[in-house]
Amino acid sequence: MFQFKYFSTGLCAAALLLASAAAFAQTSDATVPPAAAARQASDVASGADPARWTQDDTTRASRLAILRKEIGAAQAEALSACAKQVPAARGACVAAAKARYQQDMAGADAQVDTAPGGSVTTTVTTKQ
Repeated sequence: MFQFKYFSTGLCAAALLLASAAAFAQTSDATVPPAAAARQASDVASGADPARWTQDDTTRASRLAILRKEIGAAQAEALSACAKQVPAARGACVAAAKARYQQDMAGADAQVDTAPGGSVTTTVTTKQ
């Protein structure tokens, strides 16, 4: 009886923690910078897709510019996530984000060249 009481209390606490984490993940994107979040909210409130979503990036230069912008946005999100970490882990996180940014920027030209007539897509899985 004694062990069951503590087990059930721990199980309830774990379930509550899991439920609150799931609710937070569904209602908030904590890594999006405030300026980007405001623009996203404005786009959603307008009810229509922003014109920039339907504009073709027909030239190599425009695709490269978009890719560089996306790489910069990814770095901003990574640095924002790093700022929320404990101080002991923050330095390594920032260093990893900067290294990833340098690696992505160094490979941007080659990535655009491998998809000359189409979109450039990249998926990188990171550990938090």
